[in-house]
Amino acid sequence: MPGTLYLVGTPIGNLEDMTFRAVRLLQTVDLIAAEDTRHTGKLLHHFQITTPQISYHDHNRHSRTAELLEKLQQGMTIALVTDAGMPGISDPGYELVKACAEADIVVVPLPGASAAIAALVASGLPCDRFIFEGFLPAKPQARRAHLEVLQTESRTLVFYEAPHRLRQTLQDFLLLGADRQIVLARELTKRYEEIWRGTIEAAIAHYSTREPQGEFTVVVAGANPTQLVLSEAALKMELQHLLEQGLSRSDASRQLAQQTALPRRQIYQLALSMSDID
Repeated sequence: MPGTLYLVGTPIGNLEDMTFRAVRLLQTVDLIAAEDTRHTGKLLHHFQITTPQISYHDHNRHSRTAELLEKLQQGMTIALVTDAGMPGISDPGYELVKACAEADIVVVPLPGASAAIAALVASGLPCDRFIFEGFLPAKPQARRAHLEVLQTESRTLVFYEAPHRLRQTLQDFLLLGADRQIVLARELTKRYEEIWRGTIEAAIAHYSTREPQGEFTVVVAGANPTQLVLSEAALKMELQHLLEQGLSRSDASRQLAQQTALPRRQIYQLALSMSDID
C-alpha cells in the first residue's frame, strides 16, 4: 500500500503555536521533507523530535518531487514542512501535492499558523471575502501592471512583502487610491509584533521616517463596489463639469476619486493634461 503525505503547518514565529497533532505526526512519520533542514532542525530539537529530514525547496523541487513520490509509493509516510506556516502558501509544496494527487497517494493537511490569515482577522477590514496575492512582482513595471488589474477588486486584498521593498510597494499602492485603508502587520506572533492601520497615504508618511524591519503582511481594503469606473473621455467630461462650477483641479480630482475606483493623483494628472482649462 502507498504511504501518506502530511502537510504540517509550523509556527510563523512563536513556537507555542505548534499544535499537539503536528508534534505527534512529526515524531511518528518515516521522513520529514523540510524547506531548510537547519531551520527545521531547531524546531525538531525544541520538541525532541528525532525523525530524519530531507531537503525540499525551490531549487531542488523538480528532482526531489520524483524521489519523494517514489518513497511514498513504497509505503513511507512523509511530512512536508516549510520554514514557517503552511506548505504551499508562498512556499514549496504545490508540485509535490499535485504529483501525489495524480498518483492517488493520500494527502492529509494538518492546519497550522498562517501570517495571511492572522493579519486578515486582526486587520479590522472585511474578512468574509478576500484575495491572497502573496508577493507582488519584483520588477516595478510588472508590479504596477498587476495592481492596475486590482484597482476595482472589491474583496479585501492580502499581500506579503519584504522590508527592503515596502516603501516602493506603498508608493505603487497609490494606484489603488491614496485614501484606501491599509493594515501593515509585521513580525506576527513574535516579540516585536506590530499592527499599523491607516490610509495608504498615511502609511507612506509613516515609513518615510522609519526603517521597515521584519517581514510584512499587508492587508488592503477592497474597492467600494458602488464606485463608478469611467473611461478617460468620461473622466475629462466630469472634470470639465466640476471645473466649470468653480472647483479647483485638486478639489475636482478629490471629488471624482471618491466617486470612482481611481486614485486622486491619477485624476489630478489627467486634469493637468487638459490644456484647454485655465
